[in-house]
Amino acid sequence: MQAKHLKKATELAKDIIKKVVQKGDIVVDATVGNGNDTIFLCELVGKSGKVYGFDIQDEAIKSTKEKLESKNMLERTVLIKKGHENMKNFVMDEVSAIMFNLGYLPRFSHDITTKYETTIEGIKQGINILKVNGVMTIVVYPGHKEGFEEKIKLLEFLGKIDQKDLNVLKMEFINQINNPPFVLALEKKSNDICF
Repeated sequence: MQAKHLKKATELAKDIIKKVVQKGDIVVDATVGNGNDTIFLCELVGKSGKVYGFDIQDEAIKSTKEKLESKNMLERTVLIKKGHENMKNFVMDEVSAIMFNLGYLPRFSHDITTKYETTIEGIKQGINILKVNGVMTIVVYPGHKEGFEEKIKLLEFLGKIDQKDLNVLKMEFINQINNPPFVLALEKKSNDICF
């Protein structure tokens, strides 16, 4: 059997983050969801690092907390039951990486989903707290109504940012049906950018 070399969007995002995050770093999981990215980030930062995790849903916070406890990683996390548009109220340090995984919580209501207004505000706040050379990944799911609108608004917003301040990369499959997820990767190049 031949190995798969082209990874799905969430795995591509992790590959990018792995290149930046080191033990002892402070990072953000902007959309905790089912906790997989939170666990991944906890493994990267180690016992001396810290992961801030945001989500508006009780189910997401509860299940992530249980996963973290089972892996003895709870002490290196701060779980916050608020949307990522509140990041600046909780994260006072510079961070080396931020992960967004947009859309809705799998196996729960599809009516509760990220919205472009709060996502863009969260991205702005994230850019402000990123270190120079820090990275943000955003996995976008345009296969549902809210997600499609979010895609359009995000690309419009990010496409206007000066390349001297921020590198913005888009990685997507172009021959898959049903508007597959894609990855946006942002690299901060300058402290001149501020929202």
